[in-house]
Amino acid sequence: MKRRCLTITIMFFCFLWPCNGTAINVNDIPNSHTNIFLDQNKKIYIKDKKQNRYDLKPEEPQYTLRMVRGNPTGSATGIAFNFYDPDYDITLESGTLYYGFINHGDGRYNLPVFYKHAGKIVHGRAGIDIAGRLAGKYDLADWQTTKRGTLGYRLTDAKGKLLYDGKIAFTGTGPFKVDTSIIEGPFVSKIGSTSATIAFETNVPAAGRIAINKRMFFDSAGTSHEITITGLSPNRVYTYTVSTDRGQHRETYAFKTAPNPGSRNPFVFAYASDSRAGAGGGERDLWGVNAYMMKRIMALVNAENAAFLQFTGDQINGYSNNAAEMRLQYSNWKRAIEPWAGYTPVIAAMGNHEFLGYMWNDGSKYGVQCDRFPFDAESSEALFAQAFVNPENGPASEDNASYDPNPHKQDFPSYKENVFYYTYDNVAMVVLNSNYWYSPSLPHKTYIGGNLRGYIMDNQLKWLHKTLAKLEKDENIDFVFVTSHTPAFPNGGHVDSGMWYGGSNEPRPYVAGKPVAKGIIERRDQFLKLIMDHTKVAAILTGDEHNYSRLLLKNGVKIYAEDKYLPEKRLQLTRDVWQINNGAAGAPYYGQESTPWDDHLESFSTQTTLVFFHIHGKNIKMGVVNPETLDRQDFVDLSNEMK
Repeated sequence: MKRRCLTITIMFFCFLWPCNGTAINVNDIPNSHTNIFLDQNKKIYIKDKKQNRYDLKPEEPQYTLRMVRGNPTGSATGIAFNFYDPDYDITLESGTLYYGFINHGDGRYNLPVFYKHAGKIVHGRAGIDIAGRLAGKYDLADWQTTKRGTLGYRLTDAKGKLLYDGKIAFTGTGPFKVDTSIIEGPFVSKIGSTSATIAFETNVPAAGRIAINKRMFFDSAGTSHEITITGLSPNRVYTYTVSTDRGQHRETYAFKTAPNPGSRNPFVFAYASDSRAGAGGGERDLWGVNAYMMKRIMALVNAENAAFLQFTGDQINGYSNNAAEMRLQYSNWKRAIEPWAGYTPVIAAMGNHEFLGYMWNDGSKYGVQCDRFPFDAESSEALFAQAFVNPENGPASEDNASYDPNPHKQDFPSYKENVFYYTYDNVAMVVLNSNYWYSPSLPHKTYIGGNLRGYIMDNQLKWLHKTLAKLEKDENIDFVFVTSHTPAFPNGGHVDSGMWYGGSNEPRPYVAGKPVAKGIIERRDQFLKLIMDHTKVAAILTGDEHNYSRLLLKNGVKIYAEDKYLPEKRLQLTRDVWQINNGAAGAPYYGQESTPWDDHLESFSTQTTLVFFHIHGKNIKMGVVNPETLDRQDFVDLSNEMK
């Protein structure tokens, strides 16, 4: 890959405009942080407690989504690619371009069938010779008759590392033209009993169209599309076709609406977490994503006719200081699930690896880090909301909490689409963000502040209380699941963090230079008390630890490290609640560690797992399946186990 800057001025421009976005001024620095400054050259720097100055790490990405998509254009014989991003002036100098047709209609799931030869990328350019190579017996898409088709393509760097899977539609038989194309999606989301939302992205601005049940739904011209379909009937399968007001490209899928609330029809839903890149090469690391495992998981989700998949965090490697790099990883994750996610909703939540931040080089391995600002445009939370379509019924932010240093200014990122709840028949899923306003430097470096990994802050906790109380009174809801990326009781991999930190209560967020009142164990106990007090909560679904475990929280389970911290009034576990951890969606494994509660750990595995919850009226059974081997790893009647 070749990198170059055109002039000294451009180098300064790239530094001054983070994420290739809004210029930072002194008012953009939140009052919730301390020791972050802007010098006369508009450069953001920090000072530690000894007044040492540290500057930002370089923010130029290695690869960007715009680069790897290749800016495709039509040519006399096919499609020409230029793997270049003018925003950062970077080029993929060499690599390999694999390609083949996606034959819509030949099978339910739209995956490419790769041609036997590949193209070489030379000085950032490559081409696909449709007329010469993909004609005759290789014309599996019948483009010579219809004069249109869709190509799937796969990109690697010079060393063979996978970077991106793309798709592009074309028209003509020579010369060829790039059609207005659906290049990401469609994804079905926010499924209700009478409505659903379809999201997708196009290569050029166009008005999106959804044809369903002899009706047409539109949105305005753009490249990012979210179209809500209304007037549907409950518990019914609908076929829909996605297209635009420009071009000939269209794709057809189907989804099933939810039953009426409280119908108590039998159904299944799936749960998983942690699909960031794994070891082993190939698709196990498609630039930040274990695409191989996500494809296996999605195939199994659909084969089991699951109503939806809840996926709670660490979709990607993340931990980036550049939004363009993060968008590529998010796109790789979405493209991995895409063939199946046009049929079955996948609800994504945030983990610690969904971190986009500022990183200052203080000479240590990871430097000093905090969530990126301005929060409304460039935070981890803002980028996540841009990538996914989720309900918007959560709290606003931590602004106006008791520790908010300036009630007249935005000092915290939004909770929009990263904290929310949704219902399906007699089940409610409450989705939390245990890595909100995350500062990876905590708990060791406190001088710029931020939130601790695993800490649920005040406004989010108040919203959880209000939401659980509402669901407790809802006669249509029998079971509530609370999902948080960070386990309340870690068992392998994060015993030194989680909501535990080895049993010490000292770790906590720092706001405006001051520690908040409650430590991590105190806050964990407040969280657990809400779970105990609301009897419909059947289980806490967690991830973060790359393994599967099943822990029954009940009276007699030790929940404190007596040599580290004991509250004056210990929390009593007054009823039985499960913690189901499934962070085994392809990230590198963690083995079991010793904890005060490990005698009550009923199951533990480092195998890749997908958890299925079988809901039948007021009964819950849980099955755990390895999506690679299809071996059943665990099965339990959760209703009978809970007393």
